[in-house]
Amino acid sequence: MRPIRGILYKIASVVLFITMASLLKLLSDSVPPGQMVFFRSLFALPVILAWLAWRKELNTGLKASKPLGHFWRGLVGTSAMGLGFASLGFLPLPEVTAIGYAAPLLVVVFASMFLGEEVRLFRLSAVFVGLAGVLIVLSPRLSVGNDVSHAQALGAMLALSGAVFAALAQVTVRKLVATEATSAIVFWFSITAAGLSLITLPFGWVLPSPGQAAILVLTGLIGGVGQIFLTSSYREADASLVAPFDYVSIIFALVIGYWGFGEVPTGTMLIGASIVVAAGILIIWRERQLGLKRAQQRKAMTPQG
Repeated sequence: MRPIRGILYKIASVVLFITMASLLKLLSDSVPPGQMVFFRSLFALPVILAWLAWRKELNTGLKASKPLGHFWRGLVGTSAMGLGFASLGFLPLPEVTAIGYAAPLLVVVFASMFLGEEVRLFRLSAVFVGLAGVLIVLSPRLSVGNDVSHAQALGAMLALSGAVFAALAQVTVRKLVATEATSAIVFWFSITAAGLSLITLPFGWVLPSPGQAAILVLTGLIGGVGQIFLTSSYREADASLVAPFDYVSIIFALVIGYWGFGEVPTGTMLIGASIVVAAGILIIWRERQLGLKRAQQRKAMTPQG
């Protein structure tokens, strides 16, 4: 384990994913979300395949022991991606990013519901605090009074729905890792997402200009590299160490939103985002404490030579 390298990989993945989202936001008025998902998924494949070949993991990466599990992971993950991309056309980038932080909070709830994981009062309290922060971020967008606020309310609901599906996708991945290699999960998700996105073809895909096509292809390449850095970060360091660096994305989102799109963050958004981040870090800290406690218990139970 190389924790410093793991942290650097995680930060690199965060920067790449925010850059990808920024590029897609540039196209949000002209390219439908389903088409964005297609390019994001299809053009990530060459990067992922090259990475697997370099690691000599092609055989592992192409093997799917539970095809139906990969399909369900692809279905909920593709839904999360499409909803998130759609929300970029209605809301500022920092708000979409902050609402997306609901996903790891909801994972705690869904893991208890669907995987039978025990959730005690501390983590449950942190989840409710974090979700209150999400509601604070959402609150200005839920007071519908004119056409613009109607669009913003729609964007808020799209972003929140995307976070719900992202949490379901993470829970599905937790089940898959028991039988599937990480490389296989990454590869088959890209395949499934590209295939499922074609369902939206009759609903308004456009012929992109050369510039738009270049941006769409670039988002796929960036997404593929970002996925590799993300996966590599968890190879190099404990999840509880690198997970908090997800929240670095709000800093980059604020900077890109301001300088790239002229989006000035509101005080309400900043307060809500701060609460969500604090709750997320508390949950991660608690997970780490419980992990250390379990490790000590296993060590105590191991017979000494």
